[in-house]
Amino acid sequence: MKRKDVIKSLIALKQSEIPFNVIPRDLELPTDTGQIITVPGVRRCGKSSLMMLAINALVQHGVAKERILWVGFDDERLHDMGTEGLDEVIAAYMEMYPSVAIKDVYMFFDEIQLVENWELFVLRVYKSYCKNIYVSGSNAQMLSNELSSALRGWPLEYEAFPLSFREFCRFRGIPVKSFMESDRARLKSAFADFNRSSAFPEVVLIPEKSMKDRKLQGYFNTMLFRDLIEHYNLTNHEAVRYFLKRLMTNLSKPTSVNSIYNDLKSKGLRISKDKIYELADYVCDVFLFFRIPKYEKSLVKESSAPFKYYCIDNGLRNAVLLPQSGDDGKLLENTVLLHLKRNSGPSTKISYYQGTKECDFVIQQDDSINELLQVTWDMSDAGTRAREIEGLLEASSITGCESLTVVTVDEEAELAVSGKIIRVIPAWKWLLL
Repeated sequence: MKRKDVIKSLIALKQSEIPFNVIPRDLELPTDTGQIITVPGVRRCGKSSLMMLAINALVQHGVAKERILWVGFDDERLHDMGTEGLDEVIAAYMEMYPSVAIKDVYMFFDEIQLVENWELFVLRVYKSYCKNIYVSGSNAQMLSNELSSALRGWPLEYEAFPLSFREFCRFRGIPVKSFMESDRARLKSAFADFNRSSAFPEVVLIPEKSMKDRKLQGYFNTMLFRDLIEHYNLTNHEAVRYFLKRLMTNLSKPTSVNSIYNDLKSKGLRISKDKIYELADYVCDVFLFFRIPKYEKSLVKESSAPFKYYCIDNGLRNAVLLPQSGDDGKLLENTVLLHLKRNSGPSTKISYYQGTKECDFVIQQDDSINELLQVTWDMSDAGTRAREIEGLLEASSITGCESLTVVTVDEEAELAVSGKIIRVIPAWKWLLL
């Protein structure tokens, strides 16, 4: 079969599946911006599904299926396609629908990064033919920072994440707006599951735990070898794996990359210090980890302080490390950070405060500190309660922020302390606000 015929069959097959049978997500891709829409995010978090949902919305608003052009470049019949072959995509579509103006077509390119110099094609099509272009792909070769550079500032970026708690409940068929006591009990139970298990869409729908773990270990190995080792040409595989596990173990704590380098050296694992610092950047570039800086008014002091690292998915971490006692609080803090990242805008900055006392999250919008947030599993112990409150109060005095919150697993209260009001809220409720 000629390549152009392959492309025609791929376009027709995708059109035959419309409307797609996909569960709605909270993030909705826009359909009328006139900009290139890019969807970066960790592998397997549902980027293709977001594009399918956008197509469903288009068709619901009257766009004919024939105006949808979708090509997935991970089809083995397109494995040798070069830049010149991309022109066949447009030619194939025009032969299929000669009466449809190309400017009125909605183009969805999935895994297009597998074609070398794909960005030149996308830019040419956007500038000369069509303004309705959506691009997504695996992060091994289509990272957020590389994507913006490749398209020279043209795209609008919509970062995808694994499921939020609200989406997790939607996938499980659990109502989140009911005030009945039985439904509140189900929400609390669902949160306990959400906090310790995976939020990757495909994994959430798998019933057996052993199959979930096997799937997650497969995800991890793919991220390790394809997104990190192959993409960045890393040679010491054992050192890379150790580095990832150390970050996972040290979740939510300030982490010295230099200390990890010294540990690797003591174990006889040879890797340069510069490469370790580069690796700390790489793991964030592929969305496997997020890191937040220490809150400092001085940029110089901030850049010299250690980062805190958080993992993209609690279930992924557990599948790699296996659950350990005392991890509930770490996982809860990781859940909170992911929720903050998922809902933060381009001008939002998240950091941690550490002075005499500590505060887990400082939420800054432009130049203003909007909220101080502590996360603790349980505040029933007097010492824990005092530590969390004192951390908030000290951070408040330094930043001037009066919005103080403690997220716990189940406690709810409003505390008046030293002339300030501290809101204590259960995590399951906070995640649904």
